[in-house]
Amino acid sequence: MRSGTRLALATAIATLLTLIGVGGQAGAAPGPYTALGDSYSSGVGTRTYYSDSGSCYRGPKAYPVQVAARLGAPLTFAACSGARVPDVLNQLGSLTTSTALVTVSVGGNDAGFADVITQCALPWPWTCTTDITGANNYIRNTLPGALNNLYNQIRTRAPNARVVVVGYPRLFNGEECNVGARISPSEQSALNATADLLATTIAGRAAAYGFRFVDVRPAFTGHAVCDDAEWLNGLSNPVLESYHPNAAGHTSGYTPLVANALSAAVTKV
Repeated sequence: MRSGTRLALATAIATLLTLIGVGGQAGAAPGPYTALGDSYSSGVGTRTYYSDSGSCYRGPKAYPVQVAARLGAPLTFAACSGARVPDVLNQLGSLTTSTALVTVSVGGNDAGFADVITQCALPWPWTCTTDITGANNYIRNTLPGALNNLYNQIRTRAPNARVVVVGYPRLFNGEECNVGARISPSEQSALNATADLLATTIAGRAAAYGFRFVDVRPAFTGHAVCDDAEWLNGLSNPVLESYHPNAAGHTSGYTPLVANALSAAVTKV
């Protein structure tokens, strides 16, 4: 074979290997990633927070930080503890036509879920049936419209982004293991049903905007409050940490699911 022919063949093979990612970079680096949402995104429950995050309680063990590291994406970490839909609307400042990846979790605070759990945890004769009913009515009748507005704003500001809407887990397994929080098995079942309603409502609105919904409920099965391997805190000290994913919940529960959902966008960049 002549040297010129060998050189041409070698060049063609090298080009092919580069295109399929062998012997070189598998794909271009992802673009900017913005993490929006509430305490389930900021990392409340992991017990480790950035000193400058204030009342937002953003922490290095939160899934957005871990996902950004896995994907090699520059992160704008906007999520904040206590956020409701109107607060997340104020987190959209970094979204542009260059934004490649967005995650958002919100809705639980709008439905007053923390207050409902607090009421359920009160000792007998207090009950929380009325509170649960109120939360369910809000989720059915009011939350969809609020999410429509938010998702529309996200799509308008970041028209080229892959948007992943991240859901909430069921918190309980029916056992009572915490003396300080009297949440009966029947109340736990009702609270889990509210979590299911929240998931299906959020998923429906996400689908309407072409956003992918990450349902974490299956992953957290067997890791609820009172399970042997808890990924969720029960009643905790400080109280802020209660009923939120702990470090294991973020690392083993949320991070792989969210990273996989976003990775499709990275490979297409």
